[in-house]
This record gives sequence, structure tokens and C-alpha cells, in this order.
Amino acid sequence: MNSDKLVKIAVDALEEIKAFDIKVLSVSKLTSMFDYIVIASASSSRQTKALADNVREKVKSAGGSILSLEGEQTGEWLLVDLGDVIVHIMQPEAREYYNLEALWVS
Repeated sequence: MNSDKLVKIAVDALEEIKAFDIKVLSVSKLTSMFDYIVIASASSSRQTKALADNVREKVKSAGGSILSLEGEQTGEWLLVDLGDVIVHIMQPEAREYYNLEALWVS
């Protein structure tokens, strides 16, 4: 599955469970490891886990693969590795602290 389709599936899955402040960053010119980073915020650890589960479910049902899911223990920051697309689901405090957008925007 191409990365543009993965991004669309992931963003749709995030919007379905009411993620907010969703950003899609194209990083293919900055790294060869992946093409896009999707960053979304959630209001609680329960919501971060529900969002990650929904992304995982939607990608699998579309025929995509989940390479890794990290952060389920605390739920403050979950990472869903889809290969060419990395999805970060963060609570606002973690998102502000780590400021991933600033790290990846050139």
C-alpha cells in the first residue's frame, strides 16, 4: 500500500475517534526511513489507546501492515509504525514538551 493511502486511512481513523490538532508532515526529503509523520492529540490515555486501536484496525482491514505499536503501557504517547508512515498520538502536555513538529519541519 502506498504511503499516501496509508496517510488517508490513518487520518480518517483518527478523525473518527475525535483526535484533534492532526498534522501530516512530509519528511521524505529529510529521512529515507519513512515518508510521512502524522501527529494527533488526544485528551486522555483512554482516548490515545482508542485512537491507536482504530488506526491499527482500519489499516489492517485495508490490507496494510502494522510493524509496531509502542506506548500502550502509559497511554501518554502512542506510536503506530505503518512502515512508510509513522503515527504519533499524544496527550497535549507530551506533545508540547517534545514538540515533534519543530524537529521535523525544515
